[in-house]
Amino acid sequence: MNAKTADPTAPDQGRIVLLTTSHRVAPGLLSWPAWQALRTADRVLCADGAHPQLPYLREAGIRVDEAAPTAEELVEACAGGRTAVVVATGEGDPALTDGLARLAGSGRVRMPELELLPASYDLPGARLLDLVQVMDRIRLECPWSSQRTHKALAKYAIEEAYELVEAIEDGDRDELREELGDVLLQVVFHARIAEEDPDAPFSVDDVAGTIVDKLVHRHPHVFGDETADTPEEVRAHWLRTKAAEKQRTSVTEGVPLGQPGLALAAKLHSRVRTAHLDVPLPAGEGIGYELLALAARAETEGTDPEAALRAAARTYRDAIRAVEG
Repeated sequence: MNAKTADPTAPDQGRIVLLTTSHRVAPGLLSWPAWQALRTADRVLCADGAHPQLPYLREAGIRVDEAAPTAEELVEACAGGRTAVVVATGEGDPALTDGLARLAGSGRVRMPELELLPASYDLPGARLLDLVQVMDRIRLECPWSSQRTHKALAKYAIEEAYELVEAIEDGDRDELREELGDVLLQVVFHARIAEEDPDAPFSVDDVAGTIVDKLVHRHPHVFGDETADTPEEVRAHWLRTKAAEKQRTSVTEGVPLGQPGLALAAKLHSRVRTAHLDVPLPAGEGIGYELLALAARAETEGTDPEAALRAAARTYRDAIRAVEG
């Protein structure tokens, strides 16, 4: 249609409501202002006939026209004070919004009131649902990812953890965000593979549920009746609940022997010290026993020997580069 010349004496031009929803929130769970706008609208339109909200809107008695009007058509539909609600598609409706912006900017058309109304918002962590969906598709369709096993991916988990530590030590915020994502990918990837196990399958929801239960149980001062006012009291709660859960016969149980040597030595010494065991360091000749003693000393003093050695090594690297010019 041809744009009409603006007329200050023209009747009320009505209202256009652009209703946005999040696909990460269950369909039908809309805000009260959204339901009010839908129920009082003269016309509700949606360009996507397969939009997940449509069955719930129709179940609520709201008539939805499957149509993709132009900006001019939508403005005309609101003439005389009528209200039109457009249920936006998942990708949005850029052609419509750009057209409305052009009409409003032309100054030649008396525009209806325009309102952007979010009907549902993403909750914190909502993008994790996207990650799960993307990983599911990659597992099904990617020739490389579809063949990976837990064992084949194990080395990547170690590599990504080291890269995360390096980003933390570098203080690079952008790198930290990226490396956290890479570590998270390993968790989601392994959980997706685990779904296919014929004997003991589990999903990423099971993984999340397990750690949630563990965190709640080990923080009785947060979720229960106990109190803890200092980090030391928190650690005591943690150790007590962990000991009750694991029911281990040795403080060495659960200490991975495959970790770097300094970290392993410090962890063993920490277990001994926490359990108040009197276990002298083994006497022996050679650099290994000297390193063991240094790691134990560092742990006693509250220093991470692995981090300390990495920091010294980085300084050494810088000195090498300086000499190289």
